[in-house]
Amino acid sequence: MLFSHPKDFTPVCTTELGYMAGLAGEFTKRNTKIIGISVDPVDSHHKWKQDIADVTGNSVDYPLIGDPELKVAKLYDMLPAAAGDSSEGRTPADNATVRSVFVIGPDKKVKLSLTYPMTTGRNFDEILRVIDSMQLTAKHQVATPAQWKMGDDVIITPAVSDEDAKARFGDFTKVKPYLRTTKQPGV
Repeated sequence: MLFSHPKDFTPVCTTELGYMAGLAGEFTKRNTKIIGISVDPVDSHHKWKQDIADVTGNSVDYPLIGDPELKVAKLYDMLPAAAGDSSEGRTPADNATVRSVFVIGPDKKVKLSLTYPMTTGRNFDEILRVIDSMQLTAKHQVATPAQWKMGDDVIITPAVSDEDAKARFGDFTKVKPYLRTTKQPGV
């Protein structure tokens, strides 16, 4: 999971990086690596890490990439090509679109991208929920309904016939011909 920040020493991002440091074990349980990125240089990140620890009580031990030439921000379409080639002199407002989360799969493809406004802290519990869903659905040919959380019923994908669904999952409920639910596998 790559999550980006428009500038070091910004208030909302300070709380986010600290919260993520506190959740690192949850990502490890899911075999998911955490990588932060800010448009400022790495030496600035090292100074910022002390503020993050002071504010949140958590030490940032995961990688925090410096992107002072804005290359990664442009590569991931967080900034337009015409944004220049340096973070020098740019304000957080200049980089407001560099507030994204990317979940990248083992196949190196972006599986999820979310962009948050500057004034709204990210919900990392939701991001963990999405990772849980993506890992479950990749393994079992199921989908997860709205508001799903671990342990809730899942949807059997249309690619699975009724006969195959019975063999794989046992009992299932046919809500509509195209919507079949069953207990979450592996629970």
